[in-house]
Amino acid sequence: MQNPHPVLIATLFSRIKEASENGKKITLILGNPEPETYIPLAQLINYFKVDCSKVHLFAMDEWADQDGNIAPETYQSGFAHSMLKYFVYQIDPKLRMPMANVNYPTNKNISYYSDMITDCGEGGADICSSSPGWTGHMAFIDPVPEFLGNKEILTSLDDEYFDQKAKIVKLHPLTVAQNSLHGVFGQSGYIADVPPCAATIGPYDVKNARERIEVHALLTNCTFSSWQRMTSRLVLHGPVTPYVPSSMLQLMKTQVYVSEELAAPFDCWEQVGY
Repeated sequence: MQNPHPVLIATLFSRIKEASENGKKITLILGNPEPETYIPLAQLINYFKVDCSKVHLFAMDEWADQDGNIAPETYQSGFAHSMLKYFVYQIDPKLRMPMANVNYPTNKNISYYSDMITDCGEGGADICSSSPGWTGHMAFIDPVPEFLGNKEILTSLDDEYFDQKAKIVKLHPLTVAQNSLHGVFGQSGYIADVPPCAATIGPYDVKNARERIEVHALLTNCTFSSWQRMTSRLVLHGPVTPYVPSSMLQLMKTQVYVSEELAAPFDCWEQVGY
């Protein structure tokens, strides 16, 4: 489609509004940073005066240093920082979810973070919203030894790969390179500023979610350039393999929205540089 983001915003808003109207709890696993999604989502919540008291949020990942220390919410480039600043605190305090409902990985909870999601969602999250990284990762489920296992091809949700829960991992070099092009790190290839490790949900949490939404629409600062263009093809049409982690979605009922820009063909452009 031309622009998947309004559809993602509308989907999240409609699910939250429906749950609120029915007096039901809703558990969301959300990717970050996504101010372009969460600011308008909060504005819709405020405009329609949607009670979020039963909304439970789980950030799907967070940065960590080389010693496995997970970044605090005060870290400006962090995911918890972004989710709080651009979503939670944008919601009218009279409508906002209690802070006890807002969860993100910490050194204290990472060993049972997946269990927190499972317990809160009574079996799993209601929605897991994601977008693939350059390695094809979901959250920071990277193709690294901490996740790869012994199977190159995944054929069933019964594979041991899907038993893996939240953990701290050493990031793939491509993931570090990718994030050096992100705004929070200056979009300038400053790889030394990108943390080398991260805390992340596991395939277990993705599998257990009742609804999965993935958006493939990332462009480098609104240009044609996008490492996600090739990654999208591998995720959606390549083999289902731990070496392209988001390809796991081929085994699950999932809504994947691909922008026209990401679906655009590409070729050898001899007279075009970077």
